[in-house]
Amino acid sequence: MSASPAPARSYLYVPGDRPDRFAKAAGSGADAVVLDLEDGVGPAGKDAAHAAVADHVRTPGVQWWVRLDPARLEDGVRAAALTGTTGVFVPSAEPELLARVDALLASAEPERGVGPLAVIGLLETAYGVAEVRAVAAAPRVHRLGIGEADLAAELGMHPDPERRELWAIRSDVVVASAVARIAAPVGPVQTDLSDADRLASSTALLVRQGFAARTLIHPKQVPVVHQALAPTEDEVTDARAVVAAFEQAEHDGSGVALDPRGKLVDLAVVRSARNVLARVARAD
Repeated sequence: MSASPAPARSYLYVPGDRPDRFAKAAGSGADAVVLDLEDGVGPAGKDAAHAAVADHVRTPGVQWWVRLDPARLEDGVRAAALTGTTGVFVPSAEPELLARVDALLASAEPERGVGPLAVIGLLETAYGVAEVRAVAAAPRVHRLGIGEADLAAELGMHPDPERRELWAIRSDVVVASAVARIAAPVGPVQTDLSDADRLASSTALLVRQGFAARTLIHPKQVPVVHQALAPTEDEVTDARAVVAAFEQAEHDGSGVALDPRGKLVDLAVVRSARNVLARVARAD
């Protein structure tokens, strides 16, 4: 069983015990809202969060996701398996945990008349990273995300502001996603809400590294991330020229295409150009 929702650019977390914020999050411009039952909710608010998420009516116009609490999987799946839910985030994603989530969803969906719900697996443990290809290939997995704060803590890392120490792991996540033929992965949150420039530059870096979306913690981050994920005007112009030159060469039967700078256009270059134009379509 698999589910393939449209890949979102932005996933905005909202604490599950704050139903007063659900509508605001949906109106923020984010592609997806993630009702959080895990880190965004303190121990005293867990029961209220599960009840609020279960009672919430998923309005159209935005994807609705639920981040499960691994300590309360059954409660979380019952709260998530409702009409209008796109899928669930699984923190600390590992093959065994994803298999359990799949089984719980498969049991709940027929009862609720919903599904199949998709899964975004968040890599936050050393074992999850070591088994990243199995995680990417697990049932229902639509794409991967990465929780770098939890991961760094488990690995005993102290990343610099650019998180260079985690770049190799980012590459592993991108490669595993490509091997599994799932959507490009989701980048981590930035907790500093005061630095829009760093949010933009770090998002642009994630794009260069192969990521295509980002998790957010505040509505004001949405436009910054969307702008950073969109290609520049120069990139779009170059991509259109490459595709046009290639298609003209195919039409002429010459087999040789050159871009406006006189460089040879091969299939790999065309694929990259089409990926740029796909980013334009997502932005639109």
